Amino acid sequence: MHPAMFYLAVVWLVALIGASALVVIAARGPLVRILALDTLTLLLIALLTLFAQATSAAHYLDAALAFALLSFIGTLAAARYASEGSLFS
Repeated sequence: MHPAMFYLAVVWLVALIGASALVVIAARGPLVRILALDTLTLLLIALLTLFAQATSAAHYLDAALAFALLSFIGTLAAARYASEGSLFS
């Protein structure tokens, strides 16, 4: 990847992370916050994979994969709590 494109991608991701963080703070409903947090974690995963590509270190990809799995489980738990009021029936 060309260095200019890499830096442009990093700047774009940081701007999107900031916007997602503002949506999490300013959102009124719990479902919008859940969606914004899911978007925020997706952007952080993308930033981790860009960092892994820049440093040629595969362990950052492992961390991104683990973070994606935890994010998925957290999103499911938050959605269930928002819809039913409890995690376990």
